[in-house]
This record gives sequence, C-alpha cells and structure tokens, in this order.
Amino acid sequence: MTNEILSVNNIRLNQSFSDKEEAIRFTGQILVDNGHIEASYIEKMIERENLTSTFMGNNVAIPHGTEDARDLVLKTGLSVVTVPSGVDFGDGNMVKVLIGIAGKGDDHLEILSNIAIVLSEEENIQKIVDASTEQEILSIFEEVN
Repeated sequence: MTNEILSVNNIRLNQSFSDKEEAIRFTGQILVDNGHIEASYIEKMIERENLTSTFMGNNVAIPHGTEDARDLVLKTGLSVVTVPSGVDFGDGNMVKVLIGIAGKGDDHLEILSNIAIVLSEEENIQKIVDASTEQEILSIFEEVN
C-alpha cells in the first residue's frame, strides 16, 4: 500500500465509540479530512451498513460506501481505527479494528484483496489492535506489497 492510500494521517489508535454508527462516521471523517472522499460519502457508508453489515469476523469491520457512492470518491484511500475495548456491530459482533475504504474506479478490489491478505493472519489483527504507534500499523500493511 502506497503512502497515497494509507499514511499515518489516516490511522487513529485507541478510540472508543458508543455505537457502530459513531464508529463508521469517525472512520469516514478521516477519509474526508485527508481529501479522499466528499463528506456525503459517509452517509453512503451508513447506508451500506444498514443494508448489510460490514463486520468481517475476527473483530474487524470494513465500512465503505454503496455502489452508487463511487462518484463521491476523490482519490483512493484507507483509514484504520483501533477500538481496543470494542464497539458492538450487532448480533454480539464486537469490532476492534475498523478499516474505511474509498476506492476510485476498480481500485477497491485490489485494496480489499490486500486487506484480506493482512487480515488472514489472525496475529496481524491482534498486532493492529495492540499497536502503540501509527507507524506499526502502516508497517503491517506495507508488508503485503
């Protein structure tokens, strides 16, 4: 993952949220603040979550916009948020790592495959949750390429 897509500016450690909507909005706002998406993309992230949960198992959720939100993506980007105490995504699914995705064109497919590789190692998920610096998380994702 290049620094264009994921940088230390897109990573937030040790957050806590009262519910999944607050967590998703926070994750999306990082992408807004760093010029990856229009602010209205966040509503499409919430809409996507209401259609089908972005909970992926192993304490991970990957919030992203609906198909019709692609025009709201300015440049491909990721945000990573750690929630060591977890946030409930419903049905007892606790999320400790949120990875917000905004893919321009078909970029999101490659990004998803890279994320899947990182997350296929359960110890990587724990490393992300336990990370004490943004650079530690960046390094985990950079090992994929």
